[in-house]
Amino acid sequence: MLSRSLKPAVTRLITPVAASALRIGITPNAVTWVGAVGVIASALFFYPRGDFFLGTAVIAFFALSDLFDGTMARISKAGASKWGSFLDSTIDRVTDSAILLGVSIYLINDDDQLSFVVIATLVTGMLVPYIRAKAESFGVECSGGIAERTERLIMAMSAIALDGLGVPYVLAGGMWLLAGLGAVTVVQRMLIVRKAFK
Repeated sequence: MLSRSLKPAVTRLITPVAASALRIGITPNAVTWVGAVGVIASALFFYPRGDFFLGTAVIAFFALSDLFDGTMARISKAGASKWGSFLDSTIDRVTDSAILLGVSIYLINDDDQLSFVVIATLVTGMLVPYIRAKAESFGVECSGGIAERTERLIMAMSAIALDGLGVPYVLAGGMWLLAGLGAVTVVQRMLIVRKAFK
């Protein structure tokens, strides 16, 4: 939803930078790996320590790689390879999980029951892309739903960062919202597949 409306404008903005990176020999897969290592390391270093705002700022910087690698692949002469597409999709799952895992570690260490909600959010976040991938393996297009990856990531990181700034209840509210929206999206995608099979 949000990603579809913003993507054209963002792509136009970053295309010159992506083209410059390609000219100096940087590959899309290299950008994917650098961004992934940066996000995972930052999430598992800052979040378990409770450094939510600083951690989110560092993660946001490395997460920009997700915008650049796809644009670089599209404008390169070789185009987007199947391996590059697979790698990018797999890395997305790992980085998203690392963010929520880092927060859940902090909450578990603090004996905070919100950790269960964060874990539920992590599970639904994994189920949403799994359902799409499984559906597409049967030839069914299944990209709908109330909260796709971009929306979920923005909500999660916003809630985490605002909690780091001391805003009360924002982390709990954000995680409960994400868990609920994730569950709704899972059901929506299952219904899409069920309708297609009928």
